[in-house]
Amino acid sequence: MGTIRVRPATAADAAAWQAMRNELWPDHGGDYHASEVAAFLAGQLTMPLAVLLAEDAEGRVVGFVELHIRAYAEDCVTDRVAYLEGWYVAPEARRRGVGAALIAASENWARAQGCTEFASDALLDNDVSARAHAALGFQETVQIRCFKKQLAPPTR
Repeated sequence: MGTIRVRPATAADAAAWQAMRNELWPDHGGDYHASEVAAFLAGQLTMPLAVLLAEDAEGRVVGFVELHIRAYAEDCVTDRVAYLEGWYVAPEARRRGVGAALIAASENWARAQGCTEFASDALLDNDVSARAHAALGFQETVQIRCFKKQLAPPTR
């Protein structure tokens, strides 16, 4: 694969980034991802704060991270925690250092934001993601189940 370059996303990257988002989060339709990508590139989103892309030696975009700063993350002690909101590497580029390059660049971004902690999450059954996180120095802290309940409108 050669040299991996990590850089911020630009408007020219919209299609590649959207396609990778479709792969990472297929439950959302393409229109959702298209509107999110467009809104981010237009400066209209508050989350994520940053999107970094990985390019291979030929200039092909082969991965991305979406980053944010949260006021809280499980088992963290500060109130400004850099958070890995999304992390994707194209199947043909996996196990070639792309994920590690994206995480290293994310850590640099986090430090530049004044953060001293970097957190992430994965679904309980996503063993591949858990192994990737562990290989890059993340420590598993807690496992949780999240719940939601739709509330009826207030009665008058």
